[in-house]
Amino acid sequence: MSTYRPAAQSSPVPFLKGHGTENDFVIIPDPDNAVALSAAAVAKLCDRRAGIGGDGLLHVVRSAAHPEARSMADRAEWFMDYRNADGSVAEMCGNGVRVFARYLRRAGLVDAGDLAVATRGGVKEVHIAKSLETGGGTVDPEVVTVRMGRAVLPEGDVSVVVGERGWPARNVNMGNPHAVAFVDDLDHAGNLFTAPPVRPAAAYPDGVNVEFVVGRGPRHVAMRVHERGSGETRSCGTGACAVAVAAARRDGIDPAVTGEPVTYTVDLPGGRLVITERPDGEIEMTGPAVIVAEGLLDGEWAELLDTL
Repeated sequence: MSTYRPAAQSSPVPFLKGHGTENDFVIIPDPDNAVALSAAAVAKLCDRRAGIGGDGLLHVVRSAAHPEARSMADRAEWFMDYRNADGSVAEMCGNGVRVFARYLRRAGLVDAGDLAVATRGGVKEVHIAKSLETGGGTVDPEVVTVRMGRAVLPEGDVSVVVGERGWPARNVNMGNPHAVAFVDDLDHAGNLFTAPPVRPAAAYPDGVNVEFVVGRGPRHVAMRVHERGSGETRSCGTGACAVAVAAARRDGIDPAVTGEPVTYTVDLPGGRLVITERPDGEIEMTGPAVIVAEGLLDGEWAELLDTL
């Protein structure tokens, strides 16, 4: 990776802030992969009091310029180099992909329609809808659909514990790991400041996202989530997909068996996502993606990106 070396009078570094169902991100456009993002720098940028604030950071890089994405450059021009709020590297972020695509569209780097985005979880196919006029004459945020790939359901029993309560959980991998527990009340998840213990720990050697789920009606659920490296977030796209798959299996539905797609509505603290699992196993997630702010990091911050 090349290293960004600020001059004595460092040029400001552009950034944006966006969210997908209130899962919010700092966005650093860096097509040539010229900015060195240490874990400490990312954590400082994502700090909600001392930085910009976010559940994670979207580093926007051309695939050909990033060593982890060059092998995907022939399929996807852009690479989502995603970091958790604590600075750790993550494979994928479903809400992040939607916001990433929304930024590319806003910047004029892509058109509405179909788009391929490279991630550490593989190439994701995205569809950016055109803005829609509402009856009142206002414009809704762009709706983005992401083909999230297929869920993997590893064998073996896992469970989640909060205080004196415990629940069996469904192990679902969406390119990143999830433990999905169905509970009677979302308050049973506790404050989710710290990661709920998942047993056996060996099932998730690199940590896990934990979802707590309640039913709201036929093919309609609500959830809370603790994202590894970030704590409780207002929304988690891969988590919503994992929840929809786990709910379908709990309800005795497997599109690969029935030959019919199944759609679940998933309510999160930050909004609503619609998840469809198709007979070939492909999972599609649809929801809004919004850019809320744009600005420049001053020279001191530019130096922090290099030296932290």
